[in-house]
Amino acid sequence: MKKIGALIFIIFLLLTGCSNVLETGNIQNAGLLVEGSIHDQTWGKKGYLGLLNIQENMDTNVYFKEGVNTQMKVNEAVETFANKGVNLIFGHSSSYGQYFSAIDQDYPDIQFVYFNGDTYSENITSIKFNAHAMGFFAGMVAGAMTETNNVGVLGAFEWQPEIDGFYEGVKYQNSEVNVEIRMVNHWDSSEQALNRFQTLKEANIDVIYPTGDGFSVPIVNEAKESNIYAIGYISDLIDMGESTVLTSTVQHVDRLYPIIAKKFNKGELPSKVMNFDFRDDVITMGTYSDEVPKHVREDVAEAINQYKETGDLPNQIK
Repeated sequence: MKKIGALIFIIFLLLTGCSNVLETGNIQNAGLLVEGSIHDQTWGKKGYLGLLNIQENMDTNVYFKEGVNTQMKVNEAVETFANKGVNLIFGHSSSYGQYFSAIDQDYPDIQFVYFNGDTYSENITSIKFNAHAMGFFAGMVAGAMTETNNVGVLGAFEWQPEIDGFYEGVKYQNSEVNVEIRMVNHWDSSEQALNRFQTLKEANIDVIYPTGDGFSVPIVNEAKESNIYAIGYISDLIDMGESTVLTSTVQHVDRLYPIIAKKFNKGELPSKVMNFDFRDDVITMGTYSDEVPKHVREDVAEAINQYKETGDLPNQIK
């Protein structure tokens, strides 16, 4: 009987141990790869804050590496992370879809997550901000605030949905407004962006929406010098001057990363493209300048609430 009792006790310990493992979930440690720096004023910094939120909310170790912008550097960083027990890796741009696809089968126990791509596999997830709606509401503000009836959007790439959204939002607010569009064809080239901005100034714009995280701050500074209104991108840029920054379209990566980590921890993170926007409270309008009349703010707020409830933008409602 003693042997049976001892055997039952051992089985109980084993079952208890298994139960504890399951209760702790899937996440062990989390890692972040950034093409540029976590010390920039917009995108990289937000990714780092998101990683810190994972550390705080989930009591797990986190690691990051900057300047990871080639396949070789990705391979080296992922191997380093794997040796540290990292099993959830965020690639903080669309480029990581291609990088991760080249190595994901070598790391079947690691879940890879990256932004704004259509590539996914059993252990790769793409997450996207629904930027079309974000651009639309920025366009509503620009359409309401222009006095010259000329506004500009300075895009990083033509495929950005916020560019089309901005155009539609301007036209919804005021069909008489001309929307000038220029492309930088790069996320970070401030020099090219400033050159394109000069051509927009020549078109007599009085509101600018720069949709590149690497050049949005320099463009807002240039807009300030040129007495042109600006709408901030990704971060709330109201501190750059209320007489210049009307509002911002804010992407809360710092909120999104913990959401993804918790889904992964529960075994609920799908291997597909996932979309997030205003309805998930990971995109919001930033602080409004006093320059923006109350009725404009109220119109935009009403449109956003309607979008949250129905999924339809104002120009989609029949």
